[in-house]
Amino acid sequence: MNHEKLLDQYARLTVRSGLCITPGQQLLISAPIEAVPLVRRITHHAYVAGATLVTTLYADDQATLTRFKAAPNASFDTAAGWLFNGMAEAFKSGSARLAITGEDPGLLGGQDPDKVSRANRARSMAYRPALELITSFAVNWCVVSCATASWAKSVFPGLAEEDAIAKLWAAIFKCSRADLPDPVAAWAEHSRNLRRRTDFLNGRRYKALHYRAPGTDLRIGLVDGHVWKGGASTARNGVVCNPNIPSEEVFTMPHKDLVDGTVCSTKPLSYGGTIIDGIKVRFENGRIIESAAEKGAAAFAKMIDTDEGGRRLGEVALVPHSSPISASGIVFNNTLFDENAASHIAVGQSYTDTMKDGSGKSAEELLASGANASLIHVDWMIGSGEMDVDGVMQDGAIEPLMRRGEWVS
Repeated sequence: MNHEKLLDQYARLTVRSGLCITPGQQLLISAPIEAVPLVRRITHHAYVAGATLVTTLYADDQATLTRFKAAPNASFDTAAGWLFNGMAEAFKSGSARLAITGEDPGLLGGQDPDKVSRANRARSMAYRPALELITSFAVNWCVVSCATASWAKSVFPGLAEEDAIAKLWAAIFKCSRADLPDPVAAWAEHSRNLRRRTDFLNGRRYKALHYRAPGTDLRIGLVDGHVWKGGASTARNGVVCNPNIPSEEVFTMPHKDLVDGTVCSTKPLSYGGTIIDGIKVRFENGRIIESAAEKGAAAFAKMIDTDEGGRRLGEVALVPHSSPISASGIVFNNTLFDENAASHIAVGQSYTDTMKDGSGKSAEELLASGANASLIHVDWMIGSGEMDVDGVMQDGAIEPLMRRGEWVS
């Protein structure tokens, strides 16, 4: 298949399996400006599926960089609240949400970390009303990626730009199953396989998970009534969608106060235009009390200091080391892909649908139950072929869950 055919299959997969647009629904897309060809194809398939209106918001890395080079210092505490309020209103009205990633992973690596932190915090505060509707799964939503020149060069620095972009597109298509004869059917089967895994985990009702690997000895308590999710899920509007393409994870809600021990990252994290690598932290009573990083330490420290919830966990996810993305041998410098190559944790906001009846609880009830609240939700990778994970039963009995990064059963 040539690139144009693959791009069209990817766009159709995004609409039919990722978003599952329903007739009469609007769609709000955010995308890098280089994603125009993909957005146009997604727009076509969305209208064919019955969408009444598709609206796209484009972002330009160079315009973002210009702000950090030329804007007044005081301006970094400002965000487009009017825009994010509009997004929240769109979701309240039932619009589906698609985010297309592809930004330069190291765009802001040479900029003032304080300005970057302040801008991220201002944006997070403004985006909070919309984020809460996403984390509570109020509408069907999905995240996919588009190969861009800057991202491709960060992944394949030794290649010419054109070759790097082509190689990244090939990896995106393969990891997303868009290169198969019937990607929609392939995703339906993949979701069924993930559902079998979540059904098993939900049946075990583990009290905690215990991780061991070089530099890692971490125990993560799980909230009572936690729900394992993975693959296709039903949003509160009744639409069954796949929030991430690609996705190899099963995930649930940790208890914000019941995390203890040390953990090291196993892949770089791209956050807010900065690459953070070699993360090492220590948790005590759920809170990060010590942190370090070999690269981007200042950015990581400022990230977890966004608010109190930034130092606590909102998600824990298990991914086998043999996942197709891990097997590719590519470090994508993009969380959508790298988080599906390795088991990971996320600091910040919990997803309320990973707790039984979580979406019906008040903010106070969620906190009392162990859910975390924060302006951020940032996944970072801790899994490897050297990691063992045990499930801790309610009576304290230990069950092997993963050995050397693979499922025991």
